[in-house]
Amino acid sequence: MNAPIHPSWNTILHSYFEKEEFKQLLDFVESEYKDKTIYPVQENIFRAFSSTPFEKIKVVIIGQDPYHNPGQAMGLSFSVPEGVTIPPSLKNIYKEISSDLDIDTSGRSGDLAHWADQGVLLLNSVLTVAANSPASHAKKGWEEFTDYVIQKISDQHEHVVFILWGNYAKNKGKNINRTKHLVLEGHHPSPLSAYRGFFGCKHFSQTNEYLREHGRKEIRW
Repeated sequence: MNAPIHPSWNTILHSYFEKEEFKQLLDFVESEYKDKTIYPVQENIFRAFSSTPFEKIKVVIIGQDPYHNPGQAMGLSFSVPEGVTIPPSLKNIYKEISSDLDIDTSGRSGDLAHWADQGVLLLNSVLTVAANSPASHAKKGWEEFTDYVIQKISDQHEHVVFILWGNYAKNKGKNINRTKHLVLEGHHPSPLSAYRGFFGCKHFSQTNEYLREHGRKEIRW
């Protein structure tokens, strides 16, 4: 499969890649790409892992599965390519950044690659999806893989900020070691729930304060 990852992840994930269930997952995904329209494009399936080396992780933001409409998914949770209309959840994320940090987010593109470059792992729980069919690749094996990734980060890092928006993400974070990491939980930024507590959560300023306290460079949100 033509989906590169950063070499630092190969060491971390090598044993998982050798598992029979992971090979079965990749076989399923390959067959789906042959028969259907699948997002993101194949070379971007592991974009989060090619953009953010394991040793540089400062923050993890967990999404559910990729956008399922044309041109949106790019392998980074919540992110869309330059020039693509910003989805509602990301619009609300920008609103909260603007309010929390008192910075102007108007006119921004929806491409969050500059976050990934700074050490923000933009990780979806499920890494592929069929066009116009949300959660179509759920329960095929991706969730177990990303649980493993989260566990490795928790075990082998210190002072990482995990941002968990919505019940789905909160459940993904249940095994994070909260004595050596900061876990920020809140409502999902979707229009259905943003006004129930996402707005005003101040997760972005809290993240940067925590990073500074532990001698790490803050994120330019």
